[in-house]
Amino acid sequence: MVKIRLKRIGAKKSPYYRVVVADSRSPRNGKFIEEIGTYDPMADPSVFEVDAAKVTEWISKGAQVTDTVKALLKKNGVLE
Repeated sequence: MVKIRLKRIGAKKSPYYRVVVADSRSPRNGKFIEEIGTYDPMADPSVFEVDAAKVTEWISKGAQVTDTVKALLKKNGVLE
């Protein structure tokens, strides 16, 4: 199954995430299919940037969105 999820990058105690489309069997920071956005929770206010067209395209292809990414997408008006 393909999932839209977060991939953690950044230093210890300074998280930074990329929003990626990946196979559900691959590890969190492992191989992914496509990068579609970023999330910086340490900024004030937090910064979430994503390509809305690619998100809807992948969802229409059957990709599942993780709970955390779904909450971020709803908060930023990408999903209803």
